[in-house]
Amino acid sequence: MSFKRFFSALTIIACMVPAVNAQTRTNRELSVEESYLQQSVELMIIREQSRAESREMKLVALDYINDAINRGNTSDEIRAALEYLGTEGIINQTRENGRLMNNYPDIRVKAATYLGNLGTPEAKASLIKMCLADNEPMVLTEVIKSLGKIGINDNEDTASAISWIVTRFDVLNPDNMLALSALEAYEKLAAANGGIKDPSVIRTVMRIAEGPYIRIVQDRAKQTLSELRKYNAQTTAQN
Repeated sequence: MSFKRFFSALTIIACMVPAVNAQTRTNRELSVEESYLQQSVELMIIREQSRAESREMKLVALDYINDAINRGNTSDEIRAALEYLGTEGIINQTRENGRLMNNYPDIRVKAATYLGNLGTPEAKASLIKMCLADNEPMVLTEVIKSLGKIGINDNEDTASAISWIVTRFDVLNPDNMLALSALEAYEKLAAANGGIKDPSVIRTVMRIAEGPYIRIVQDRAKQTLSELRKYNAQTTAQN
């Protein structure tokens, strides 16, 4: 049986399980065993499709993942599949005659978005792994947005990672969307954690306010700097 037919068969099985149950168990909830079987088949399909060579298969896996997250599935299997897809072509490389064959920035962008929707501490760790490995601005912009959405900043690791990304691009290739996403993420992290204590964040925001960025981004940086100072002022007053 061919690779594509194998996954088509798995997909059909996954779709048939709830259909058969609906016919034989009318108006009754799925048993624990049936629910586990249905979820196990779905996770198997997601895991295998995310590792398939075909870009189309990876997109299907992302659709399955999005549906699972929308149903409240925050399992580590989902997170692991997203991390794999989020490092596709960067850490997980397939080469043919020395040529990289699986560089799919659009796949990594979607993976970053869904990791943000997943929202777990483990998802945050996967996003930080992505931001330290990737070099594509559109991917990193989405990674930063998702880190801000999750809002976890234990030991200032999230804020520091974002500052590192912006500084890396600021030197040679300043990117307005990347910088704007960083500013928005800083504000969300500060709101969720009662401020940001990492001094590199202040330096990064000041670089954006005074650097080679369009006026709207510079103005937003000044606004962000003011917001961060408010949190510091509140902390000082409480002490």
